[in-house]
Amino acid sequence: MKIIILGAGQVGGTLAENLANEDNDITVIDQDNDRLRELRDRLDIGVVHGNGAHPSTLAEAGIEDADMLITVTSNDEINMIACQVAYSLYRTPTKIARVRASAYLEKEQLFTTEAIPIDVLISPEQLVSDYIARLINRPGALQVVDFADGVIQLVGMKALHGGPLVGQEISFLREHIPNVDTRVAAVYRRGSAIMPEGNTIIEAEDEVFFIAAKEDIRAVMSELRRLEKPYKRILIAGGGNIGFRLASYLENKYNVKIIEFFHDRCTFLSEQLDKTIVLHGSASDQELLQEENIEDIDVFLALTNDDEANIMSSMLAKRMGAGKVMTLINNPAYVDLVQGGEIDIAISPQQNTIGSLLTHVRRGDIVKVHSLRRGAAEAIEVIAHGDRRTSKVVGKTIETVDLPPGATIGAILRENENGSEVLIAHDDIVIKTGDHVIVFLVNKKYTKDIEQLFQVGFAFF
Repeated sequence: MKIIILGAGQVGGTLAENLANEDNDITVIDQDNDRLRELRDRLDIGVVHGNGAHPSTLAEAGIEDADMLITVTSNDEINMIACQVAYSLYRTPTKIARVRASAYLEKEQLFTTEAIPIDVLISPEQLVSDYIARLINRPGALQVVDFADGVIQLVGMKALHGGPLVGQEISFLREHIPNVDTRVAAVYRRGSAIMPEGNTIIEAEDEVFFIAAKEDIRAVMSELRRLEKPYKRILIAGGGNIGFRLASYLENKYNVKIIEFFHDRCTFLSEQLDKTIVLHGSASDQELLQEENIEDIDVFLALTNDDEANIMSSMLAKRMGAGKVMTLINNPAYVDLVQGGEIDIAISPQQNTIGSLLTHVRRGDIVKVHSLRRGAAEAIEVIAHGDRRTSKVVGKTIETVDLPPGATIGAILRENENGSEVLIAHDDIVIKTGDHVIVFLVNKKYTKDIEQLFQVGFAFF
């Protein structure tokens, strides 16, 4: 596939790296020569220096025969205009744009062929806000991702002493919670992946990824560690787009406070939010945190645009007694350095955005892609099509599907006359056409094999 990426920042660069490793023809456009040079030296891609909204720059990048344009600069207007130019002059088939301003996103009628021809809108702030909200709704989880419109969830969490399954074989789960069906998709021990079998013993400090119907998630979590009490008090540092969106979502279910440094933004927040308490000041102000009884806060969220400020305020809040600390970190190099110490969960907006973008880039009928473990692993929701003659999966039991190394089928969502049915993957289940199949990949380099596995033969058409 020939793909042009406009924007060589963290998202654009990470996306180029993901797609270049999958044998796509990638060209990146940016006005930062140094950043382009760094990407070109590291990746087998083309680069073009210039303004990506200009027709001449897009033409130099090869837009006339491109399959897809992905615009991910930090400027909404440039992203939108580039898509307009690509459609008006070259009829580029697929146009994806990152748009951050809610003033645009609230007007869906803007993004049509007759107006601004963007096929897929990506809002990083919305994606990150939704992700954090899922973490707050699942106390103790390190990662929570939705499949099948939230009917199925994949959860990653650390097993701890006191959990009934710790020190036991995975097969013990069926005996202990016989009315709950779940599948352990992967176990990470001291950073290395272990493909789980029924006789695999879960050890304390293992990072366990499991999949289950949404209503069964809490029961499975209780097997891996003592359940944390539901959160009540939330303190958000940073009232930007993410902090504001999150507070809007949480304020009717939790006691929410926001600390915001800029006075004008405080005024805006206090006018727009109904129940959230807005505090003017710095999240690194020890006296302010003491006044707000930081030791009684269940979750401290550092969500400013400054990585260093987020890290420092998070460490301070944790040392002063905050329960759980979650920190937004834009620089991927920092994520592994800080998570697991005083910072409980480091949140990478790039990884959340990349997963959403990859959903629309993958070949085959891919419904959802989630990037896991800082981009090393992936979870994919793909629809099976065809029949025994035209498909490599339809009509086969899960046990006989030729999966690549490190791949696990975790669950299936099947539509029938009575509605949707969640089937946790067992070896004897037969895959049917139309099934939504959830696949966990320990190593994302095998994503292409999954795409090919679920593609139908020409006889299907």
